[in-house]
Amino acid sequence: MANTILTSGVRANLLTLQQTTAEQGIIQNRLATGKRVNSAIDNPVNYFTSLGLNDRANELKGLLDGISNGIQTITAASQGIDSITKLVQSLQSTIKQAQADAAANRPNRIGTSDVLADAGEVTATSGKSRKDIALDKRISNAGPAADATASSVGHLINATATPATALTVSAGATTYTVDLGANATVRDLVNEINKSGIATATVDDSGRLNVTGSGSDTLRVGIGAGADATAARTNASSATNQNAAFGLLVADGNSAGAGITSTGGNSTVRSNLIKQFNDLRDQIDKLAKDAGYNGKNLLNGDKLSIIFNEKTGTNQSKLDIQGETLSAANLGVLTAVSGTALTGQFNIQDDTSLNTVADTLTSALSSLRSISSTLGSNLSVVQTRQDFTKNLVNTLTTGADNLVLADSNEEGAKLLALNTRQQLSQTALSLASQADQGVLRLFG
Repeated sequence: MANTILTSGVRANLLTLQQTTAEQGIIQNRLATGKRVNSAIDNPVNYFTSLGLNDRANELKGLLDGISNGIQTITAASQGIDSITKLVQSLQSTIKQAQADAAANRPNRIGTSDVLADAGEVTATSGKSRKDIALDKRISNAGPAADATASSVGHLINATATPATALTVSAGATTYTVDLGANATVRDLVNEINKSGIATATVDDSGRLNVTGSGSDTLRVGIGAGADATAARTNASSATNQNAAFGLLVADGNSAGAGITSTGGNSTVRSNLIKQFNDLRDQIDKLAKDAGYNGKNLLNGDKLSIIFNEKTGTNQSKLDIQGETLSAANLGVLTAVSGTALTGQFNIQDDTSLNTVADTLTSALSSLRSISSTLGSNLSVVQTRQDFTKNLVNTLTTGADNLVLADSNEEGAKLLALNTRQQLSQTALSLASQADQGVLRLFG
């Protein structure tokens, strides 16, 4: 088959038309894909740079899921802390209800009459009340010779051989001991007993010393006398104490004696609060175990690791949050019982125990606030990193797009110009062909 020979004019116009069509194809592809760089052939530097930026953006997008799960895990733990705090506050209310009801089982001793102040002293002091006579009376005659009252006696203990006196108050494992001065009066004795926190003391209108325990434990109150302070303190807790001089029993202060025991029964109100308290206490453990998210529970001792970047090893950025095993026992909240308390329990009938539990609950709230603060700080860090990662992904994606995306307005204008050029090329080709046809007319 013979080759068709084209004139130079036709060939030039044909080549221009082919180039225009090729450029149209390129621009149409850019408009179809939205990219001006679709492969390394188009622009290797921009193509591979964009590819790297997109790869990092995709890796960070994958980490956002883990960050989001971490936020939910911390939030679940924080909500658990808030709910447990409300339970502890309810426990405080229960204890306050118990404290508002007077204990029925406090040990109490009312001293015998006419010991601190007798009828003769009332007459001698021109009608001064027995209560005031008793309160003003000196404990011993070791001080100045002047009597503390108008009584011919004016003191309770002969200090010739035993010039030192001491007071010992004890209940359970708590003991309070103080040396009494040479000029100490019954008023000073009452004040020291009240200061102990173990018992309260008053002198009634009959001049009798009344002593009541702050709790339900056996109470011991002993007033001792001796040649020196050490001997006085020892005698206060022995069968040689001077309790009888104050209307108390020797056995009330003797560590080997019966002491002052409760004769009353338990408070019904307090007994009825036991179940309420224990139910609230049990809910602390149950709520802490339910404060997990997606298999992680920061209130059950789990550890949460949240990864923030795509790197590994020492270059990896992450936050490790070690949870705590939160329970009523760990918060120091004991089980309420009525009567003798065993390990892990407290006697709701005992005022001293109630005061201890109240202090424990206050400490528990402080611990919960501390844990909540730590979780809040960690949550703030993770949320900040989440926002940063989202912005970084957007920055990387935008940067990658800037390297490869086509400007649709520009490409559209180019295509329109090429279409015009194509039409002109086709017209030029037609004209060139017509010029060749003019030769044929010479032979017509």
